Amino acid sequence: MKNVYRPKEIEPKWQRYWRDHQTFKVASKSGRPKYYVLEMFPYPSGRIHMGHVRVYAIGDVIARFKRMQGYNIFHPMGWDAFGLPAENAAIKQKAHPAAWTTQNIDYMRSQLQKMGFSYDWGREIATCRPDYYRWNQWLFLKMLERGLAYQKEASVNWCPDCVTVLANEQVIEGQCWRCDTAVTQKTLKQWFFRITAYAEALLSGCDRLTGWPKRVLLMQKNWIGKSTGVEVQFQGLDGSPPLAIFTTRPDTLYGVTFMSIAPEHPLLPLLVSDKPEKRTVEAFVEKTKAQDKTVRTDLNQEKKGVFTGAYALHPLTKEKIPIWVANFVLMEYGTGIVMAVPAHDQRDFEFAQKYHLPIRLVIQNRAGSLSEPLSAAYTEAEGRLVHSDQFSDLSPKEAQKKIARFIQEKNLGLEKVHYRLRDWGISRQRYWGTPIPILYCDRCGTVPVPESELPVTLPEDVPFGGKGGSPLAESERFLNTTCPLCQGAARRETDTMDTFVDSSWYFLRYTSPHETAAPINLESAEGWTPVDQYIGGIEHAVLHLLYARFFTKVIHDLGLIKIDEPFKNLLTQGMVIKNGAKMSKSKGNVVDPDYLIEAYGADTARLFSLFAAPPEKDLEWSDDGVQGGYRFLQRVWRIVCDYTNSPWADPPSGPVDFSGASERIKSLRRRTHQTIQKVTEDLERFQFNTAIAALMSFYNDLSRDQAMPGPTKDETPLYTAAFSEAIKHLVLLLSPFAPHLAEALWETLGHAPTILDVSWPSYDPALVKGETVEVVVQINGKIRSRFSAPAGLDDDVLRERGLSDPKIDQWISGQTVKKVIVVKGKLVNIVL
Repeated sequence: MKNVYRPKEIEPKWQRYWRDHQTFKVASKSGRPKYYVLEMFPYPSGRIHMGHVRVYAIGDVIARFKRMQGYNIFHPMGWDAFGLPAENAAIKQKAHPAAWTTQNIDYMRSQLQKMGFSYDWGREIATCRPDYYRWNQWLFLKMLERGLAYQKEASVNWCPDCVTVLANEQVIEGQCWRCDTAVTQKTLKQWFFRITAYAEALLSGCDRLTGWPKRVLLMQKNWIGKSTGVEVQFQGLDGSPPLAIFTTRPDTLYGVTFMSIAPEHPLLPLLVSDKPEKRTVEAFVEKTKAQDKTVRTDLNQEKKGVFTGAYALHPLTKEKIPIWVANFVLMEYGTGIVMAVPAHDQRDFEFAQKYHLPIRLVIQNRAGSLSEPLSAAYTEAEGRLVHSDQFSDLSPKEAQKKIARFIQEKNLGLEKVHYRLRDWGISRQRYWGTPIPILYCDRCGTVPVPESELPVTLPEDVPFGGKGGSPLAESERFLNTTCPLCQGAARRETDTMDTFVDSSWYFLRYTSPHETAAPINLESAEGWTPVDQYIGGIEHAVLHLLYARFFTKVIHDLGLIKIDEPFKNLLTQGMVIKNGAKMSKSKGNVVDPDYLIEAYGADTARLFSLFAAPPEKDLEWSDDGVQGGYRFLQRVWRIVCDYTNSPWADPPSGPVDFSGASERIKSLRRRTHQTIQKVTEDLERFQFNTAIAALMSFYNDLSRDQAMPGPTKDETPLYTAAFSEAIKHLVLLLSPFAPHLAEALWETLGHAPTILDVSWPSYDPALVKGETVEVVVQINGKIRSRFSAPAGLDDDVLRERGLSDPKIDQWISGQTVKKVIVVKGKLVNIVL
């Protein structure tokens, strides 16, 4: 065997072997427990980047590790091929989205295969193919039948340059995320999914997702935003309509001095129809509606408003309450009308001060030290009520219950539960998406396309320039059709579905990608779902993950699957950073994975992306780190080569009795089994960086042992067995991280491929116990944790153990680590 590590020869060889032997093709019935590992699939809008390499390397290590542990691994891959990212890339390249996307898929697939990822390519899907998106349309029709899909006019984010609706997350500081054009608000007829029908199920389901990061669950709960409170009716005066408000603080009702209404509220035109303030209000509304909603609700933004000239009657005090239209009130939250209590809400306080509106104190603090005029709002729900009629002197908590009961008894309102979550607008005025299966007939109205006529396919021969909105409206062949009810002329819906629809159920389609009778085969889905381990970026914490949960519950209710949650466990990996910023073409700091493969090999790229940082943390790019990973693999290659040419490369075939072994041999075996334990436990916890650090430390031990004088004649048989055991396990433990190198070395050691068919090694508890020490972890000199570790463990491993300790993480989160001091076998001191 050549003593030089040549990844350009090794990696293509083993990729061909895996392909020719269908190593990663999953067997539906194997008798082994299933394990479904899945990374979020990519947009095929160009080449893969280091962010892809990192997330897919994480998934591949898990898949290989679990396979060697005896699981039947389900590890598919596909393409999130519709939507703005792919369409924008096509515009830039002056090509049709279909041709450009197909070309990208072919190239990116070859890149992923060069990385050695263990995907079952026989289950590959692409959401832009009719055999996939026909089922988007089928699910839409089923949701329409159940009242979960509907159409209404709505105020939406609109990019005049891209000529399309933008989701809230595509609006950045009031500008389009793609072209930086100022985003406006526009009223359009849109299709919606009634996700609010599942609000409580989505919220309560969070409590069962014990394998999800707490941060993600908190974000989802906040997005759903359940509030329990009172909906109170304020009667309109002088012919104005009644106004309903929702509040979680009925204890402050007596402090209402004005009301604020959203500029988009449909009652606003009625309120000002006969008022002198009408034109002023209309001008304010037009100006405000053009602003980004996230900017309007920013607490640091200036609060602006206009008096409508209308009043409402306070239900408790019978006072005349002025109604203002305010820029910070949105139609999407509550009822779109807010009761303003400036003494106890800072935003209302600032608004009242600006427009010289009354501020009335109705909750006194415990010290009784508040007096008017206030210098700021008192927002605590502690103290006692004042100026609140029969409810004065009650605590705010007690008053909330009694005032809510009083309002309900007097028919002034109702106790209600409100959710921040709003229905999902899925209409997009673009070409490259799933056509919405709806027809418009002058005689029959809105008509769903019959299921037998699905899929409604995108015409790929339309002129496409990328501007002016969807060319579907310009395609006579697509637009004009026949009504299935009256056989008269009809027009097709020209909006396409939000790309999040495509990604909301793709993980289910993988279980039966070639099924033609239904979107999902129940038996196949039952055998593989839920996903045991899902992996993706934290930026998907709310929308994609929430929509996937929603779709799973809907599909469950359709009887197609038996699960109602899609992902059992979730890992959110950090970003790849270079020069202090996320890698992006616009910043000029992108590293091409093809370059890494050419220069160092795929195994080095994988190893660096896993070693440089814990998976949930951001990874700072380092050329030195890449070279360090490459040198480590070279050294492993050489030590195995040296072993195969050594006198002790022929271990005994049967069981070996080590009871009379020397201390050198005992130490070697102890380090072998301690490393097996360490790497196994770290892989179970997804602490890939510390697992690799342990392997590097183990290599150092073997290298030092090799440098020592050879064993005595009497020691040779036991030493041969011990060193052979160590070399064998070094290769096995490294195989999930550097699979090409491991396959080559495994074959060199005289074993038949593939190493994936070898059981994951177990350790001898008696050997692991060996010599252990207690290591103290300090932060700035103060003891914060302790852990046990094998005696003699390398400083780098101790450092990583200290930094990754769960008790330590809460202390260093958000802090800058200046340095880490290690006292071998005793202490890790982290200096912040």
